[in-house]
Amino acid sequence: MTLRLRSLLLVVAALPFGSALAQSAATVEVFKSPSCGCCGKWVEHLRQNGFQVQSHDVNNIPATRKKLGMPDQLGSCHTATIGGYVVEGHVPAADIRRLLKDKPKALGLAVPSMPPGSPGMESATPMPYQTLLVQADGTSKVFAQH
Repeated sequence: MTLRLRSLLLVVAALPFGSALAQSAATVEVFKSPSCGCCGKWVEHLRQNGFQVQSHDVNNIPATRKKLGMPDQLGSCHTATIGGYVVEGHVPAADIRRLLKDKPKALGLAVPSMPPGSPGMESATPMPYQTLLVQADGTSKVFAQH
């Protein structure tokens, strides 16, 4: 095998791995209330799923949400950013990974309210919930069913 072909094969073989490394290296910036326990549990869910997380305690989550462009009607107890997207509420790590992989033209993802059974809101009686893909104009559509 020629050196040139061997080099090309090494580059091609490394592409998926490099992409996974870049994705996991992205930092989630979380803005949460200092007194909210479920927010801390969601942060831990992200860390357990390979995300780097930088958590910021803020006293006014609705103001932070508004500043980031997320509609109030989709609000929850914390707001986050990653890779140019806004993530509102108890969004599962798998949905965030899919968002970063697919790169849709959108503001981000939201799990409105605080549904029992969502990450950070574990419950003996979980309820079905949806992750929404939110557009810049505030409209949304179902991104995932849980």
